[in-house]
Amino acid sequence: MARGMNMLVLMVFLGAAIQSCRAQTTHVVGDSLGWVVPPGGAIAYSTWAANETFVVGDTLVFNFTTGMDDVAKVTKAAYDSCNFTSPISRWTNGPATITLNQSGEHFFISTFDRRCSLGEKLAINVSAASGPAPAPTTTPTPPAASAPTPTTTPTRSPVTYTVGDVVGWNVLVNTTQAYALWAANKTFMVGDTLVFNFVNGTQNVAEFTKSAYDSCNTTSTISVYTVPPVRIILAAPGEHFYTSTYPDRCSLGQKLAINVTSSSATTPSPSPAATTPSPSSLSPATRPSSAATPPSTSTSPSPPSTTTTTSERRKKKTRRSL
Repeated sequence: MARGMNMLVLMVFLGAAIQSCRAQTTHVVGDSLGWVVPPGGAIAYSTWAANETFVVGDTLVFNFTTGMDDVAKVTKAAYDSCNFTSPISRWTNGPATITLNQSGEHFFISTFDRRCSLGEKLAINVSAASGPAPAPTTTPTPPAASAPTPTTTPTRSPVTYTVGDVVGWNVLVNTTQAYALWAANKTFMVGDTLVFNFVNGTQNVAEFTKSAYDSCNTTSTISVYTVPPVRIILAAPGEHFYTSTYPDRCSLGQKLAINVTSSSATTPSPSPAATTPSPSSLSPATRPSSAATPPSTSTSPSPPSTTTTTSERRKKKTRRSL
């Protein structure tokens, strides 16, 4: 009996432990952006953090090139003022892996140059290990969908694309295909706009021919834009190629190739051609007649009746008898 009770207690304990257990998560800071000076300022990392849930036991990974950057944990006051003279801890070798051992607010910055003031800083809130997950609520059965009423597709309005989205226009860590992947699910049309976000004075964007783009020959450009945010209206269909003229940026993957199609104004459906009716399609009732209708044979006079002839014979016979 005691043994059975012990087994029951053990099973209850294990069940509670399994239910409350949460797999530890590894968070790559900035995802494909990595740990860099973000285009547009610190909003890039605050936006990234807003979409993550940090729990004690999780891990942060800061991707940067050793010797060109670092990451330091600091107090909130040091974070707000970008004061990196007395960090709590500092990591100089990239990628830096940091395990979150305590709940509460954590603050990280770069101690290189003016990187913190340019937005290379991250603030997160770490919660304690999660408890048991709440029981799922019953999902109401949606009403049966009625058949959609067919509508005419309207003409597509011009679209503004922010190149790289929150990543912006930059050299990304550990990838040379980021911009190709970004463009792969986009449809670019004449009249659309590209927006390139980068830090003024640290970057530019230039348009090139295909051959210059493929070989990363940045000496001969079609056009160069230096003041962010750069807005380029796509005025002509066809292929367009962009990269940076700054050293090694193109070869490190900071390049974008897109294909622009003509405007998507809806083409009116051709009206049906007038069909000439075939002679056989005209019914006799509707076909005009050139000849007058002959009189019906039913109006012809009937032959003399035989009763008239018999009466005359009788009259003649009576006359003879007289």
